[in-house]
Amino acid sequence: MTQQRTVLSIDGGGIRGIIPAMILHHIETATGRPAAELFDLMVGTSTGGILALGLAQPDVHSSHHSRYRARDLADLYAQRGSDIFSRSLWRRLRSVGGIFDESYPAGPLEGLLNEYFGDNRLGLCRCPTIVTAYDIEDSQTVFIKSFKPEHRDLSCSAAARATSAAPTFFEPARMQLHRQESALIDGGVFINSPVVSAYAEALKLFPGDPITVISLGTGQLTRSIAGDKAARWGKAGWLMPVLDCVFDGVARAADYQMNLFLGERYQRFQLDLNDASDALDDTSPANIAALFSAAADLIDGERSRLDNIVAYLRMLHGFPPLMQQVIDTDRF
Repeated sequence: MTQQRTVLSIDGGGIRGIIPAMILHHIETATGRPAAELFDLMVGTSTGGILALGLAQPDVHSSHHSRYRARDLADLYAQRGSDIFSRSLWRRLRSVGGIFDESYPAGPLEGLLNEYFGDNRLGLCRCPTIVTAYDIEDSQTVFIKSFKPEHRDLSCSAAARATSAAPTFFEPARMQLHRQESALIDGGVFINSPVVSAYAEALKLFPGDPITVISLGTGQLTRSIAGDKAARWGKAGWLMPVLDCVFDGVARAADYQMNLFLGERYQRFQLDLNDASDALDDTSPANIAALFSAAADLIDGERSRLDNIVAYLRMLHGFPPLMQQVIDTDRF
């Protein structure tokens, strides 16, 4: 007998993780359930990986409850983001904007991840969870899976550190993987939107079951690059723009592919960053406020689709329907 399966995929994007966190907050509030009870698989890259792991954490008092809700994680970004993306004048001078050294020390990020994940191991995640990374020493893509026997005893904080080790921002993460120490960097270098891999993994985990995929973006670029200006750039000039192009291009390609694969069973939520900064590390109060505002605008603009997803999730899990909420069963 087949069972309806729902998969969550969350893009990378640094501090812009506020946007998918607030979309998930809306879904959790409307369903009355934490994300780990709504999705059969959660997959994230970079900041999306931190969110997926955070949502999968069991409560310290009961493994049947979630430790964090999406709003807790949005507040984490808002209140502690400046701790992560903070550097001294000496480091700014030494790194020359990240050209000669990483822009930020890894210590504050590692301390925060240890604080939020503690000693929890991946095998304790409340639902199957995957984060992505890239092994620069073995030139291998890495999918760290909570349900994979050899990964179950890895710490969640180490997995979160690996998936968020964005090149030029943080030094590679050292992690014991496959019985050897690996040097891992942010999975965004090859898969900033992990949605296609999330779908492929779901096909393997749930053979024959109908699969619906919900993909959450962190905002896409609106700044153009003038061709005549780029023509004069050398390696240093291209350093950050090429990362932006790679991240954005991969996400757009994945979106196109998933529409072909699943049609209406694939739901993508993304927005243009017209007012908020697209920088991964802009933790200024003005930009934090702009990111929350952008998320609110997206939720308002996509109210119909979100209501339909909420009704679908409530139906799947046997929750009573909300007043005046009707699901379009043909979509899913």
